[in-house]
Amino acid sequence: MAKTDLTDEQLVAAVRSNNSELYSGIIQRYQSKLSHYLKKFIHDNDELEDVLQNVFIKAYKNLNSFNIHKRFSPWIYRIAHNEAINHLKKNSKYSLSLDEWEYDVIDEKLDFDKDIDQELTRDQINQALSSIKPKYQEVLILYFFEQKSYDEISEILHLPINTVGTLIARGKQYLKQHLDKEKYGHQ
Repeated sequence: MAKTDLTDEQLVAAVRSNNSELYSGIIQRYQSKLSHYLKKFIHDNDELEDVLQNVFIKAYKNLNSFNIHKRFSPWIYRIAHNEAINHLKKNSKYSLSLDEWEYDVIDEKLDFDKDIDQELTRDQINQALSSIKPKYQEVLILYFFEQKSYDEISEILHLPINTVGTLIARGKQYLKQHLDKEKYGHQ
């Protein structure tokens, strides 16, 4: 069976069974996804590549701690998230960037009034997102821009699913308030 025919969990099991060359399949599956995610936190390409490499090294070293009866994606995203936050804390640069995001997702999922949606710019969304607390930024990024489910976000951030829902709802509300204020000048 080719590595492309295996699920992530089967691939991990195969790597753990002394078939370490199959780890390249995991890297191929997740390199662009994790790079895309890390770009929200790390703006310098060299730093991003270093953090991404650290993610894959840490994941490989800890594969035996992964429960193959769970989904692999949230597990590796959690490693990426932790590495990004650690990198930012170490370099005292905690900021998020929406430059690489697909903005059609906003129309579909944020469910703002259509007159607000159609006039939003990347700068306005960047400013609005950066104006809310990081705990809301993180869940909004994972849900709206990384297309992760509540369950996956719960696993990635180690939060109860109800908390994820609450954070998304409040984050969306704060984001909308900021964008309304921006558009209409409301206080």
